[in-house]
Amino acid sequence: MTRRLAIMAGAAGLVACIAAAERAEAIPAGWTCVGQSVCGTLGPDGVVTAPPAFGPGYAYITTAGAVGLNDAAIPVPTGQETNGSRLETNAFTLAVGDTLSFYFNYVTSDGAGFNDYAWAGLYDIVNDTTAILFTARTTPDGNTVPGFGLPGLDPNVTLVPPATPIIAGGPIWSPLGGWSGACYKVGCGYTGWIQMLYTVPQGGAATYKLVFGVTNALDEDYDSGMAIAGATINGVPITPVPEPASLALLGLCLAGLAAVRRRKAA
Repeated sequence: MTRRLAIMAGAAGLVACIAAAERAEAIPAGWTCVGQSVCGTLGPDGVVTAPPAFGPGYAYITTAGAVGLNDAAIPVPTGQETNGSRLETNAFTLAVGDTLSFYFNYVTSDGAGFNDYAWAGLYDIVNDTTAILFTARTTPDGNTVPGFGLPGLDPNVTLVPPATPIIAGGPIWSPLGGWSGACYKVGCGYTGWIQMLYTVPQGGAATYKLVFGVTNALDEDYDSGMAIAGATINGVPITPVPEPASLALLGLCLAGLAAVRRRKAA
C-alpha cells in the first residue's frame, strides 16, 4: 500500500512538474530581460522555424503582456511607443576586424496605421549606443529593414538576405499571446530568419553588449515580437546555445522522479 501511494505521489508530482515545464520560460545564461519586459526561449513554434545556426532553440522578446515604455524605447524614440520588451546579452569584447553575427526573425500581427517595430543595438559598457545593427517595422510593401522613420543601419552592417519583405498573413506564434494568428490590415506577417553581420571598424575595439527591443506603436493591441539566435563573434557563440526551457525543466522533472524512486527502493 505504501509503495502504491508512493508511486501515485510520484506520478502526481511528475504531472505537476510537466505542467510547470510547459509554462517555463528562460533566456540564455548571462542575458537580462530588462524591467517588466517579456522574454523567453522556444524551439520551432508556428511560423518561426528552427534557426539556421545553433538550433533548435532561440531567445525571443514580445510586446504581449509587456508594460513600461522606458524598458522598450529605441535609442532614438519616435514618440509613438506604448509598451514593449528589451533583452540584453552578457558583456563581450570586440577587436578591430572581428565579425559579430546573429539571426533575427521579426513577427507582427499589426499592419498599416499602427506600425510596430523592433531593433538591435551594440552598446558599450557605459550603455551608450555604438551602432544600430537593425531596425524592423511593419510596412504594407517593400523592405521591413531598415524600418521607416527609425535610425538607419550602421555602415558596417550587412544583412543576409539583403531584401527583407514581410511574409504576409496572420502569423501563428505563441509569444504573440491572444493575437497569434491575427492580422490588422496589410503589413502583418514575419520576415523569416535574417542574418546580421557587423565588422568592427578601426577604433571600435571595446567591451560591449547586444541590446534587442520590440515595441508596440500607438496602441497595445495586435502584438509583435522577435526571435534571436546564433549570436557569435568570428563564428564562436557569445553564450551557450539556449535550450527550450520546457525541455530543460522536463529533464529535471524526470531526474527528480528517478531520485525519489531510488530513495523509496533503498
